Amino acid sequence: MSRVARALGVAAVAAVAQPTLAADYEGAKVSEFIEEMTRDYGFAGEQLGDLFKQAERKQAILDAISRPAERTKPWKEYRPIFITDSRIAQGVDFWRQHEEALSRAETEYGVPAEVIVAIIGVETFYGRNTGSYRVIDALSTLGFDYPPRQPFFRQQLKEFLLLVREEQVDPLALKGSYAGAMGLPQFMPSSFRAYAVDFDGDGRIDIWNNPVDAIGSVASYFKQHGWKAGESVVARAKVSGERFEEGLTEGLESAKNAGELAELGWHTESAVPTETRVTAFRLEGAEGDEYWVGLPNFYVITRYNRSVMYAMAVHQLSQRLADARGEQ
Repeated sequence: MSRVARALGVAAVAAVAQPTLAADYEGAKVSEFIEEMTRDYGFAGEQLGDLFKQAERKQAILDAISRPAERTKPWKEYRPIFITDSRIAQGVDFWRQHEEALSRAETEYGVPAEVIVAIIGVETFYGRNTGSYRVIDALSTLGFDYPPRQPFFRQQLKEFLLLVREEQVDPLALKGSYAGAMGLPQFMPSSFRAYAVDFDGDGRIDIWNNPVDAIGSVASYFKQHGWKAGESVVARAKVSGERFEEGLTEGLESAKNAGELAELGWHTESAVPTETRVTAFRLEGAEGDEYWVGLPNFYVITRYNRSVMYAMAVHQLSQRLADARGEQ
C-alpha cells in the first residue's frame, strides 16, 4: 500500500500509481490548502503533498467548464434526449434487476421506485456513463486553476479527501465527471458525505459499482430534501385573462401559492390545495406552449439539478417507466 493511502487512513486498497515526472500540483500552488487540511482535519502534510504530486491538471476539464453555453434548447428539443424507447426499456430492465432494493427504498424513504430509476437513467443511463476523469484530477484542476468557481470546487476537494478517509478508498482510483460528480447518481463529494447510504449493509458506501447503494442514496437525498410520499409532482394548467404571465415563477423558488395563481388566470387540470406553494412555468412543447404548475415534490427534484426542464424530464421518464413496468 502506498504511503499516500496510509496517510489518508486508507486500508486494503489497490496500490496508488507512481508519481508523474512533471507534477502539476506541488509547492506554493497547493501549500496553503495542504496547511488548512492538516490544521483543520488532521491530515499529514507530507503525504498530502505526495498525493497532489500525482494529481494532473487537465486542460480538457478547463475547456469543458469554460465552453460557452450552447443555445438553450426548448422543451420540444430537450425532452426527446431523455424520453426515448431505449432509456425506457433499459430502465425497466434496471428496475427488474434491482426490484428488491427499489421496493425497500420506497418503503423506507417514501420515494417511488420509478423516480429513483429515472434519476439514475437521466444522470448516467443506469450506470453506463459515469465519467472517465479521476476525481482528484477534476477537483484539483477546478479548485486551483479555475478562478470563477474556485471556492466551490476547493470545498468539494476538501469533502473528497474527507470522503476517501472515511470510506477507506484509494483517492487516485475514483472516477467521475469533469466536474467531479461521482457514480451512478452523480453525487458531488459534499452530497455523498451528507446523503449517501450503505443500503446493502456491507459496511461501505459504493455508488460507483453498487447499484443498491446508489438506489438508497438517491432515495435518501430526496427524503432529506423534503419529498412527500404519495403526493403529485406537477399539474397541467390552462391559462386565461390578461394577467396570467404575472404568475410565471422567476427562477425555481416558489413565490406564490395555488390560490394566488388561480386569481391570475391559472387553472390546473387536477385539484391543488389553495395554500400549496407552487412554481408556475411555461414550456415550448412540440404542439405549442405548455403551462405547468410545479408542486413541492417538483421543487425537490430541482434540488438535484436546478433546472425546470431537468425536473420535467425526470418526472415524465418516471411516468413512462411506471407505465412500461405495469404492462409487463
